[in-house]
Formats: sequence, structure tokens, C-alpha cells
Amino acid sequence: MSEGKEITIYLLSDSLGETAQYVARAAANQFPGVQFNYKPIPFVEDIEYLAQVLDTIDMNKSILIYTLVVKELSDFIRAYCVNKQIPFVDVLSQPFAAIEGMTGDLPKGKPGLVQRMDESYFKKIESVEFAIKYDDGKDPTGFKLADLVLIGVSRTSKTPLSMYLAYRGLKVANLPLVPQVKVSDQLFELPREKIVGLTIRPDVLGNIRRERLLSLGVVGGSDYTDMARIFEEIDHAEKIMKRIGCPIIDVSHKAVEETANVILQIYYSRGDNIIE
Repeated sequence: MSEGKEITIYLLSDSLGETAQYVARAAANQFPGVQFNYKPIPFVEDIEYLAQVLDTIDMNKSILIYTLVVKELSDFIRAYCVNKQIPFVDVLSQPFAAIEGMTGDLPKGKPGLVQRMDESYFKKIESVEFAIKYDDGKDPTGFKLADLVLIGVSRTSKTPLSMYLAYRGLKVANLPLVPQVKVSDQLFELPREKIVGLTIRPDVLGNIRRERLLSLGVVGGSDYTDMARIFEEIDHAEKIMKRIGCPIIDVSHKAVEETANVILQIYYSRGDNIIE
């Protein structure tokens, strides 16, 4: 049994490493009994630096996943892992081989081509800037400009979800729902399919908030972690969501990626939205 086992996954790339991270997390999600630690190593450009990184790895509990397009670097890390018996995954080798076999062309071996400054790239940047500007209900005028508006109590991953969806090209605003704070009328003027509600089990929320306070060095009770207060907040939020009639997602035991996928399914199920 792997229950309680801990594995470190090193994500090496000659660019940002997003591809390696997506692959790693997609695989890791299928092993809920294992604790995975992710260590991104982006912008690997030379063998000397690569060798320094590899020499710090604990061979007994590490896996290397890499997307290195420069053949010299890829060959070096493969030989190193084989010699040291470290499990590794070369994400690009099989796609390269398949395309090369079909076309007879060799890969350029030039890092960063996927991040070309095309229209979709600029759309992503614009969406990230939008998510930052309209985070936590800072400016309700952003609701009408957004592709989606996320609502829910504090610590339901509204901000991480907004940023994750921004990288998928969506402009997302979010609003925390607090009993003592009046909700902007602009929220109720939106089409309900433009809004997604996030809810969570009270006990799970209580644990998350207590851990949050501990990480900030705050010891002792507070309204933020008081269970009666938490029940009140969740009840208040769900009443607003039901009034709006928007979809509601329980995020109690969902990773950000899982919740984002559900939101994307909801968003693209609308006939006027097309995946680019």
C-alpha cells in the first residue's frame, strides 16, 4: 500500500515548465494516497546548471519529468537518470519521434516556441491582468466585463481559480460573500449563467482557516475560525447563490484543477462560447 508515501516530482524545462506540470499533476491525481511535492526547475539552459540541480536530488523518493527541446540537455538528463536509477519521464521524446517518423523533418530544438507572441498569448496576459484587477470584488464594474464571476465565502479558492482560468484565456472576476457586507446590485443584474457559486463543508472550511491563521503566526480563536460564524457565512452565501440561480460547486475536497475543469464545462456548455 502507498498510503502516506511521499514523492518529490522535479519539473525541469527550458521554458516555464507548464507542460511538465500539467502532465505531472494529471498523473498524480490518480494516486490520492500519495503525497506529492512539486519542485519546478524552469529555464534550464546549460549542462553545468543541469548537473548542479541533479546532484541535489534524493534518488530514493524522486521522479524527474522534463520538457527539454535541446537534444544535448535531454540526452544528458536521460543518461544521468539511467546511471543513478532515478525514474524519469521525457514528455516530448515520443511526440518528437512520431512527427519525425511521419515527416522526415527534425525538431528545431529551440526553447520557447510555444510561447510565441500570437493573439492567444496576448489574450492570456490580458486575462491575468483582469483577474488581478477585479480580485476580491475590488471593483464591481468588472462584473459586466468578465466572462465569469466566481462568488463564495473566504477560502473557497476564488483567487487561485480566477488565475487558473485566466491562463485558459477567460476574464474572471470574483467576489467574497460576507454576511455584514451588502452585495453590489451589479451582481444581480448579470445573466445567471455568467456566475458560478463556490460552497464548502463547514468542517473543511474551519480546518482550512485554522491552518491559514497558523501559517500567519496567529494563535488562538477568532471570528474567522468560529464554527457558528462559519455556518452563518455559508448559509448567507448559499442563499445569495440560490437567489441568483447560478450553478453551485462544492469545493470541499477538490483541487483547483478539478474545480476549474467543472467550471470550464459549465462555461463551454453555453452555446455562445467557443473554445479557441
